[in-house]
Amino acid sequence: MSLDRATADGHVVDHEYGRGTRLGSLLMALAGVAFVGYGVVFLARTFVGSGFELGVATLNGVTRADLNAIDPAIVHYIDHLHVATAAFIIATGIAVTGLAWYGVRRGMLWAWATALLAAVAGLVIALPMHYMDLFAHDWVSHLGPIYLATVVFVVGAVAAYRGVRTDSRTAAIDGDGEVE
Repeated sequence: MSLDRATADGHVVDHEYGRGTRLGSLLMALAGVAFVGYGVVFLARTFVGSGFELGVATLNGVTRADLNAIDPAIVHYIDHLHVATAAFIIATGIAVTGLAWYGVRRGMLWAWATALLAAVAGLVIALPMHYMDLFAHDWVSHLGPIYLATVVFVVGAVAAYRGVRTDSRTAAIDGDGEVE
């Protein structure tokens, strides 16, 4: 990808962003798409399926049907929370994808930092509760997809950061080899 930048003296320098920035932003965007996909599956499982969510078939042996027989309002409330959670997972995925594809790919450090903050905030808040043994879940199907997307995101974020930092130093050199 090529961007024109004007130097302080008015010269226009054509700067090609490096492989690290391009690959890193692509991986970050793909992870964002995976977050959206996970959110869509989470949403679909709310309305289709016998369990509570991906990887959670029962709550201490109580099925969704058992709970619905006791009090349908509780199941509706759980569904409401699942829809809201799915919406925020999807929204975060869209934000991360857009920031990576349209900002990080162009070497914008603020877009990289914002995408990183959005993803990290969601994960840091959501993941610890899964390790408190409050309910049984299948680790692989419940958290595996998010962990996989997170690994892809982190690899992309590191590559993009290195690329953006290197590219910004390279872009600062004008046609005469002088640093602006």
